[in-house]
Amino acid sequence: MFYRCESLAELIWTNRQQIKEVDRLKQKLALDPPGVRDALAQLLSEITQLLSSLVTSTFIIEKQPPQVMKTNTRFTATVRLLVGGKLNVHMTPPQVKVTIISEAQANILLKNDKLGKNGDASGEILNNTGTMEYQQATRQLSVSFRNMQLKKIKRAEKKGTESVMDEKFSLHFQSQFSVGGGELVFHVWTLSLPVVVIVHGNQEPHAWATVTWDNAFSEPGRVPFTVPDKVPWNKVAETLSLKFRAATGRPLTDENLCFLAQKAFRGNFTDNNQLLSWAQFCKEPLNERNFTFWEWFYAVMKLTREHLRGPWMDNAILGFIRKKQAEEMLQNCPNGTFLLRFSDSELGGITIAWVSENQEVFMLQPFTSKDFGIRSLADRISDLNHLVNLYPDIPKDIAFNKYYTPFQDSQPTTSNGYVRPLLVTQIPGWNGPASVSYPNTPQHSFLQSPDPGRDTPSVASRSLEGDVS
Repeated sequence: MFYRCESLAELIWTNRQQIKEVDRLKQKLALDPPGVRDALAQLLSEITQLLSSLVTSTFIIEKQPPQVMKTNTRFTATVRLLVGGKLNVHMTPPQVKVTIISEAQANILLKNDKLGKNGDASGEILNNTGTMEYQQATRQLSVSFRNMQLKKIKRAEKKGTESVMDEKFSLHFQSQFSVGGGELVFHVWTLSLPVVVIVHGNQEPHAWATVTWDNAFSEPGRVPFTVPDKVPWNKVAETLSLKFRAATGRPLTDENLCFLAQKAFRGNFTDNNQLLSWAQFCKEPLNERNFTFWEWFYAVMKLTREHLRGPWMDNAILGFIRKKQAEEMLQNCPNGTFLLRFSDSELGGITIAWVSENQEVFMLQPFTSKDFGIRSLADRISDLNHLVNLYPDIPKDIAFNKYYTPFQDSQPTTSNGYVRPLLVTQIPGWNGPASVSYPNTPQHSFLQSPDPGRDTPSVASRSLEGDVS
């Protein structure tokens, strides 16, 4: 693409110079055949317009700014002029300025090629100017903004159920430069992909919902930044699978997507062409929950990316299955068979379901990122001796051994002189880890049901410190 643009620029520029030379010779030799003057003027105008179109369309964003942008947080972006080398633009290095504009301003810009009278930016960006540099080795003319920071943002008035995370902005990159010794001056600009501005980390999930819906379902040549309100499920499913794969390394299966469809449509899913609305996707809470479909999906994806990537890649986590389905799968399995499923009731939680010797199925209270920051999933599974085989019949040490933290008989002393304790997971009333004995641990059943509608007992685990020698 780069070399084609440069070749085309060279060809157009050469043709333009030839037309000008013909016109000069015609005037010098006093040649003025009928109709030639008008033809040359027309040719020069058309070739100049071609050059202008090429230059303005090859001023591009090579590295996009983050689409979820937090105020007072450093971010980067790179813009490049693909034909800068051939046109010798670098002889007078152009300056590039970056501003943030609203959706309404982006509409005005595309209609009029300028922002109009009320062209003020919609926010304040620090370190927002840079000079384009020419790299001789690569023949590239570009500028990288490495230390930009959004200090302030001006928001539009909200209507109805709109929130600040629904509002889209864009970064406006603009520059001016001349070619041919100042003969032609070009004013160029380009817009970034839509950006959602947040001020708190807890706004991130909804902001990513807005960005995901826009990236996946916007139509080419649209009016900024319109998107359809409803989309067929098969398109949503494809987007969710791509998103999950990018984050965790493995796409979603057809069974996973069927589970998600039932959840998104609140149990009323019929076929892949059924339309899912934006409200169902990320506005309306799920049945008997205080969070939306997207919030649940995003939390699961984040948990898997940060703590469960290895087991997920190994297909050791079923994840997307209903509680009732997990019970049915385990009821006829040998004692100690277990599986891993994402919690329906707790955001970003994963639970261990297992079958006991009397064929009763239990669900361990969900673990979250906070728990895995203390002890990993694999180590917790290793701690619990009553967990024997990963469904259907894989010994747990084969499934998870490579993720266990190596055990040391003597823990090294830390820099402050203390010996680090060993944390293990134990369920009161069930056999604890064989390697550590807790004679004073009360051996009573500790069952509870945080979900009133749950008919499967939920077992609470806890981490205990064991002495190591």
